[in-house]
Parts: sequence; structure tokens; C-alpha cells
Amino acid sequence: IMAAESPETDGPRSFMPAELQHPHSKYSQWKFKLFRVKSMEKAPLPSETQTKIGTSLGISPPTAPNIEADHGGGLASVMKLCLGGKSKENVEGAGKRVDMKLQEMDTHMNHLRCLCRICGMVLRKVKGPVHDVHGDLDDASKCVLRKMGCKFTSWPDILLKVFKVDVTEDAESIHPLSFCHRCWLAAIRGGGVCSFTRTKVPEWKPHASHCYLCSPKKSSFQRTGRKRRKVVPKVQRLAKRAKWDHGDTIAVGEKRALRPFGDRHSPVGIQREQWVKNITHCQNDHLNTKLIAEKLPADFIISFTCLVCDHLLCDPVQSPCGHLFCRSCIIKFTHVLGPHCPSCNLSCAPDDLTPPAKTFLSTLYSLPLLCPCEGCGEHVQLGLFKAHCLNHEFEPGTNKHSSHFQNYLLTNKGGRPRQHLLSLTRRAQKHRLKDLKNQVKVFADKEEGGDLKSVCLTLFLLALRSGNEHRQADELEAMMQGRGFGLSPAVCLAIRVNTFLSCSQYHKMYRTVKATSGRQIFQPLHTLRAAEKELLPGFHQFEWQPALKNVSESYNVGIINGLSGWTSSLDDSPADTITRRFRYDVALVAALKDLEEDIMEGLRDTGMEDSACTLGFRVMIKECCDGMGDVSEKHGGGPAVPEKAVRFSFTVMSVSIQAEDEQEEVTIFTEPKPNSELSCKPLCLMFVDESDHETLTAVLGPIVAERNAMKESRLILSMGGMPRSFRFHFRGTGYDEKMVREMEGLEASGSTYICTLCDSTRAEAAQNMVLHSITRSHDENLERYEIWRTNPFSESVDELRDRVKGVSAKPFLETQPTLDALHCDIGNATEFYKIFQDEIGEVYKNPNPSREERRSWRAALDKQLRKKMKLKPVMRMNGNYARRLMTMEATEVVCELVPSEERREVLRELMRLYLQMKPVWRATCPAKECPDQLCRYSFNSQRFADLLSATFKYRYNGKITNYLHKTLAHVPEIIERDGSIGAWASEGNESANKLFRRFRKMNARQSKAFELEDVLKHHWLYTSKYLQKFMEAHKDSAKAFQATIDPEEVQDDEDLTPEITGF
Repeated sequence: IMAAESPETDGPRSFMPAELQHPHSKYSQWKFKLFRVKSMEKAPLPSETQTKIGTSLGISPPTAPNIEADHGGGLASVMKLCLGGKSKENVEGAGKRVDMKLQEMDTHMNHLRCLCRICGMVLRKVKGPVHDVHGDLDDASKCVLRKMGCKFTSWPDILLKVFKVDVTEDAESIHPLSFCHRCWLAAIRGGGVCSFTRTKVPEWKPHASHCYLCSPKKSSFQRTGRKRRKVVPKVQRLAKRAKWDHGDTIAVGEKRALRPFGDRHSPVGIQREQWVKNITHCQNDHLNTKLIAEKLPADFIISFTCLVCDHLLCDPVQSPCGHLFCRSCIIKFTHVLGPHCPSCNLSCAPDDLTPPAKTFLSTLYSLPLLCPCEGCGEHVQLGLFKAHCLNHEFEPGTNKHSSHFQNYLLTNKGGRPRQHLLSLTRRAQKHRLKDLKNQVKVFADKEEGGDLKSVCLTLFLLALRSGNEHRQADELEAMMQGRGFGLSPAVCLAIRVNTFLSCSQYHKMYRTVKATSGRQIFQPLHTLRAAEKELLPGFHQFEWQPALKNVSESYNVGIINGLSGWTSSLDDSPADTITRRFRYDVALVAALKDLEEDIMEGLRDTGMEDSACTLGFRVMIKECCDGMGDVSEKHGGGPAVPEKAVRFSFTVMSVSIQAEDEQEEVTIFTEPKPNSELSCKPLCLMFVDESDHETLTAVLGPIVAERNAMKESRLILSMGGMPRSFRFHFRGTGYDEKMVREMEGLEASGSTYICTLCDSTRAEAAQNMVLHSITRSHDENLERYEIWRTNPFSESVDELRDRVKGVSAKPFLETQPTLDALHCDIGNATEFYKIFQDEIGEVYKNPNPSREERRSWRAALDKQLRKKMKLKPVMRMNGNYARRLMTMEATEVVCELVPSEERREVLRELMRLYLQMKPVWRATCPAKECPDQLCRYSFNSQRFADLLSATFKYRYNGKITNYLHKTLAHVPEIIERDGSIGAWASEGNESANKLFRRFRKMNARQSKAFELEDVLKHHWLYTSKYLQKFMEAHKDSAKAFQATIDPEEVQDDEDLTPEITGF
């Protein structure tokens, strides 16, 4: 009779059958005896009696059961392990009885094998193949999941990700080992990362007396209003054994010992062998003891036998208690039945297993075995048995697929099959091919002059030819000859940078194209990184003569910390910013090397001898600096820094040369698009507010020092295979009004001194709008700052301010006195927008309107522009809005709201004059692009000023805006001096603001410092002329891309379109 359950038995092992529980528990000794006797009763077979068994075995009945015999001598067995350490006199009854509890456990496991691990459905009810829970992905599943971006190679990882089920700790006696095809489809549809079905994973429990699998409950017995349901019949109880029936013991002196396993054909032996097969599955892997050639003592053979499977030890391990097992067998048994030794039931975890002594291993591997191959009969040592059997496999006439022959091959260590070379990691591949690599290297050094790559490629080519894989062999041969099918690393780098692909996105595209087309069209990431090094600053060697002051002579300097030249303040407060930059001289060298082809082509076009042009190169640099506004993002870590950024950049405007026998300079290179973001190279990126004068000056201080040092030296750089000399001239023109006042130390734009080019006050500029000249300069501003600082004449504040003309801070960066065309256009558009409002409300009649009236005029103007021009109202004027507003079409739309016809004509005339003046300061070369407007500019500006001072006197009586003053007074003088205004504008730097945000999303990382480095690097690559030429030359790369993927669909070149939207 089974022992009744009690609250004292509740625990992790109380749900296991009695035979599988550890014998040493918290029971007292008498409870333990009672539990053992009453839980292991056996029924005698019908054909046997106790008298026959007793007389046949000759056993004298002991007075009491000897508990200590459980741990006494005798051979241990798998049955003892399976029954939780109980001895044979309690399990195997007289006359070879069959243990019903063992059959019950086996039946439970057979039920589990028929169910799905995930959904619990019966496998035979679901159409489709069955999949192993702990197995690796098959080729079809791996291919499908790889296309969907899944990198897992085994089912446990995918099941954990999709169904949130960890199957790595599953036990064979508790959980099913397979899952159905329906769950496989759910995992595949979810891409190996999620599930689109509501699959409820059942809770699997150990086998118990009321098991829901072996004895399912019937719902019909549980309905309300019926009689109390009958108890489901349990497994047939075994009859009590006679008190003196100890047929399985042998009298040895005064103690009893376990009978060793004898006849394997008995019911108990058959049951034991079946149990071992279901758990270890080692019959086809481990060697049988019957293969031993010589007749050795039985005890000697037992010492080399696994105590789990009774085979010869394979990859033997030793437990802490001194017993020996096969590594795979003991791991499987402890996984099913718990970490206990099968022989003595002491604790034995897989981590506690150690290799046996070397003396024992040498004796084991020297055992003589008889070769089972027909006609051989050779005696082979155990250590050489596998190699001997493999030699038989490769003999002619031998059946390689003979299951009888393969049963005796030793398995790989670790209990798992040897993995394929391509499925290993790179480190494991190197380890496995180490000897072969050394042999090939020796051959290459001896026969081919050390060309190891050619030897390996030739071997691969010959292997492909021998396997009739001629298409792949042709591709390899074309690649060896330099005419491969893949794109060059520079083209792949240009595609990645221009399409703003992150590393992971490009790698995913690379793998997808390679898996789809079967060819390596795009290059891997490591080749792109090698190509980046040649384009980024810090790769090319150069020399300065004389050496730059306070600047290192090293050339291999990449991205550096912008605070490296930070000088500690009085309170030693750390800089509250993050900044990254290139060294100025290194960046200029990289920019010149990027233009090497254009410079050499310019020399050839001008007809100048290349060898004579080594001195006298003059490089004109345009500098730009502007704030990018709020660039805050939700990602990123690091210190608390301002979420406003500033970029300092430069553009190579022109390269000219003066030959020795020539009097005038010859321009050999001119930037065709000086206001494009593709020509504006970033030098420094910083998280700082452009209004923070102290931080901005401290960060730009090292750049100013390097700039001043380069003015007094010349660069020696190899260009076209010859060293050439370059001198640099810097023009700081790419600044808006606010930045110029910051760098030159002037007061804010709303001050009395309106202009950054002349000393006029706002009242003087309004009284005389046209006749002014450029008087300010960087040196003069420095002198005025010294006067402001020292006040040598002891004047009052107003008198001193009038003397220095608005200089209130020390100028730290030299700027070129010029007009910023982009911001001038935006500022003038803002002024015209206000004029339109005033004309709609007829302010010339009512000079002091209320705020509500002005709001109504603005609302009417916005509504009209939105209705007629599709112009949405903006909070702040921008370039696109200004370009559409400053047209005759927009003026006609506004005139519909102006009541007076006379005022309409004035507005039309004012806009007409402005549109005739605008091309002069917006053109890159006004002398060529708009010569007529340039000649008439002085007349048009005077006429425009007269209209403002007469018709719009209500608005411009004693005041005028900064940009209107510069437009009317200083444009002709600047063009006469520089030749252009639009070419030196800051539009390229402004256009690059959107690139900063795109590159920041592309290189989102945890730290803002690393993120800023990536943004600076990819922004530099985006402006590379070398990569831009590759993009121009490979605009029709879609043709080659589509032809490699679907070569059958693409037949003629005429059917292909050369445009691709993604590149």
C-alpha cells in the first residue's frame, strides 16, 4: 500500500514517485523503514511460489530487514539510480518480478513524448513535422529567420524569445521534448523575436499518484447536481510479500549483499535496458565490453565499465566519491534524475566531475579490442580503434552506411556531434585549422615566395572546378584578377554615408543582399573602416616650414577633445560642455588631398608644366561658425550639458599658383558650389550655447592659435607624386550678425551702433541710407577694446562708448567685414512682412495702432498667404518662407488686402527694386551672372532709399534695420573688393544643420562624447569629394544591383532604369 501523503512531505521532492526520492530525507529512522517497506511491495509471478524460490536460492530468512545493506558492497546499477538508491531486495522480487512503479514512470514519459512542449496539443493531431525543443535550427528555418534579422541558431533561444519559455532546464521526466508544427509556424511568423498568436503554455508538473496525464479527470463526474464522482482507479496495487521472502539476496557470512546483474533476458533486465536506452541513447556511440579480445578477469573489466550504461568508458569522468562514468551518460542521468551519484547517491553535480588519473587513462586506452569488421579479426588498442575503423570505411567495397560498423565509432568529447567548420566561431575555426594553416604557410614560403593568399585562393578555385561549380569559380577567378562583381569599398562607403545607414543597418543590408543574390556585392564593415582611414584627417604625412608654434609636429592625429587646450579659470571649475574637433592643420591637409585630382587636372588645363609647379600655391579658406539651435534628443548619457550646439567649419574656396616666370596668379581650382553642405567641411562640434561668450571663446581659442600659426608658415605636402608648398589665407565670412558681434566684441544688434562694417549710428543710417563706407576692422576693434578697458582719457561712460563705437568685449577671432547674404535675405523678408501688415492696416493714416489691431492685420495677412500662396504661418522667418514671400506673386496677393491703389503701386515698385538688387549679393559671381543688375545697383538702391524715406516715413523716421542698411550702403564696395558676396555666405554651414540631426540619429549611442565623434566623422565623409565622385559615377548602380539579384529577369541594358531612390 502506498504511504499516505502528509503535510510533512510537502517539498520539491514530494511530487516525485517514491522510487525516485532520495533515501536520506528528514524522516526519522522508523518512519523511513516503514515508508520503504510499504511503498515497495511486489507481487509474485503466477508461475512461481515462495517455496520454489527459497529452495532454489538456498537463502536462510533473516530476523529483520537489514537497512545498512543498502549501502554495503555489491555492484551498483542503473536500476539503483532509477529507483532513487533503493537496493535490489526491495525492488526486484523473487523470481525476477517486474517493478510496477518503474512501468508507471515509463508510461508517464511515453505520454509526454506524444505532447507539444509549448501548447500541450497531441502531436499526431497537428499536421506537419515534429521539432526537437533542444535541437539546432534546420537549414530552412535558419534561412527564413536570417532574412528576418534573427541571429539565433538553436530552438531554446527562439522559444525563450517568442513564447517566454526557458527550456534549457527541462527534465525528461517532467517536460515533453518536442513541439508541434503549429508552434513552429508561430515562431517563424514572429521572426524569432515575438509571437502573433495567444499561445498559452501549460504548466508541466512531475508525476504523482493523481497525474493528470496518466489518470485524467473526467468532466462528466464533476457536474453540479450529480452524485459524488467515483475515485479514478489507480494502478493495480501489488500484493504483500511474505515476511521471510528475500529472494534477491545472497547470504554472505552474517550480511546480505545485492545480487549482481546476471541474465539480461529476465523481465527486470529487459526493463532496465529499455530505461537506459530512453535516457542515455548511447547504444550506437559507446563500445560494448564483448569487443575485448582477451579473456580478462570480470572485476578488471568492471573497473573500466561505466556504472550507468555498462559500456566501456568513453571520455571518462570521476565523481567526488570516486566512481567512474561516461561523460555523456552521467550528464544525461543527472539532468533527468537530479545531481546524485548513481552508485552511492551522494551529491554529484556536473561541475564536480573531474578527469581520472593519467595512469588509469593509459591503461584504459591500451585495452585490446577485436575489430568487428568481417574478414579483419585484428586486435586493436582502444585508443586506436576509431582510426582503424575509419580506415575500413575508406577501403573499396566497404559499405560506408553500415549501421553495424558505425556503432563502434567513438564520439567526440562533450557528448555532442562534431560541428561543421562553417558553423564555428572565427576563433574556433582558427584553432581547428591551425596545423593546416602552418603547412600551407610553409609551402607558400618555400615555393611561392610567401604569397599565402594566392595559394589559398588557388586551392579554393581548384576545389570549385573539381566540384563542377564553375559559376562560383568564374566569380572567384574574376576577383583574383581584379575584375570582381562586388562594389569597391569606396562605393559602399559612399552609399552608406549618403543614405545615412548606421553600422547595424548597413550590416543587415550586406547580409540580406549576400543571402538573396548569393554574391558579395557590398563589402563588409571592416573594409569600409579601412577605406575611412584614408579619407579622414590624420592619414597623410606633411611638414610645416617653419614648424608651427605651440602645435605638435605629429601628423597621425584624428579626432581630439576640443577641451584639450582648456585653460583653468580662477575657481578651477570644469567645463560644462562636450566638444570634439580635428586639429586645424591636419584637417586642411586631408581637405587638400581630397582635392588632389582636381588640382592636378587644373594644372593640366592651364597648360602649366607639372614639374615646375612646386612653389607658390595659395589656398583661400572660408570659415563659418553658427549655432544650430536646440538639438536635444531623448537618448544619450553623460554629464548635464546644454542642448544647444555650435559648429565651426571651413570651405576650400580656391587654389591658385604663381609660376616663377609669371606675373599674375593663375587659379587652378575654384569651388563650384561654395554654399552647398557638400563643400562645408566640419572642423569642430560642441554642445554649447552660442550666447555663452566665455565658453565659446575658450573652446575656439586653440583653433585661433593654430590658425594664427599657419598664417606665418607654409605647408609641404606631396601632391601628384611631388612635394609642393602651400600657403593659406583665411576669411571669416560665414557668420551671421549675432556671431560677428560675439567674435568682434561688439554690442548686441539692438544697440545704437547698427552696423558691423561702419561706425554709423541708427539715426545716421536712417538719415543717409546710401552713402557709407566700410571703416571697421579686427585690428581697430582690438585698439578700441584697449581704450574701453583702460579709459586713458578718464571719460564718462557715454563719452567712452561714443569713442569706441560700441566695442565692449575683447575680439578673439578675426572676421572679414562683409555681408551675410542668407541672413540678409531673411532679415529683409521679415521687414517686408511687417510693411505688408502696416499697409493692410493703413498705418500711414493712424500712426499709433493698438496691439489688437496689429494682431488682426497679421491674421488677415497669414490667411491670405495661406489661401493664395500655400504659405503656412511660421513662428520665425526662415529661408524657404523668405524666398517665396519676396516675389511679385506674393506682392500681388498682399495688394488684394491693401485698400488704396496708390499704396499698391508703391508696394509693387518697392518689391520690383528689391528683386533687381537681390541677385547682386546672392550670386556666386555677379560680374558673370547678373552684370546689368550690378551696373544699376547704385541707382536702384538710391531709388529704394527714397521710397523708404518718403512713402514709408512713418516706419523709417530716424531708424532702420541692420540688414536694410547693409543692403543699401555697403554691397557695391564689398563686391568691388571681394568679387562676390553670395559665394562667401554662411548658407553651406546653415544647410548642414539638418545633417547634424540625421547623423545624430544614425549614430545614436549611449554616450554623447562617442556620439559626437561619430557625427563629426560621418559629416566629414559626407563632404568628401572622393566619395562624391564615386556616387556620381555609380548612379546607375541599381542596374548592377538588380542584375546580380535577378539575372534572368534582366536581359537588356535598355530595359533598366539608371535611377534608384535609396542611393
